[in-house]
Amino acid sequence: MNKKNDSVLIVREFVILNQYGIHARPAALFVKAASRYDSDIYVEKDGNRVSGKSIMGLMTLEASKGSKIKVSVEGVDAEEAISELQQLIESKFDEE
Repeated sequence: MNKKNDSVLIVREFVILNQYGIHARPAALFVKAASRYDSDIYVEKDGNRVSGKSIMGLMTLEASKGSKIKVSVEGVDAEEAISELQQLIESKFDEE
């Protein structure tokens, strides 16, 4: 089985809902979730694209409440990964 042929690309846009945006704790939670998957995961805001598996990268996006981000996931487990990340973002990173 060729892993590349089984690869799926999923791109979704989200609005950051938690009060303080993506600061250290939400970034760490995102990276912890993203790191469980083999897929390549990227987060983009205002044309800046960073690895979804990098706490510092996510923090450099300065994604505050109301910011729009684009999450791109590519790999064999992309559907599972985007589902978990979507749940995390929509739950306001369990902050409220």
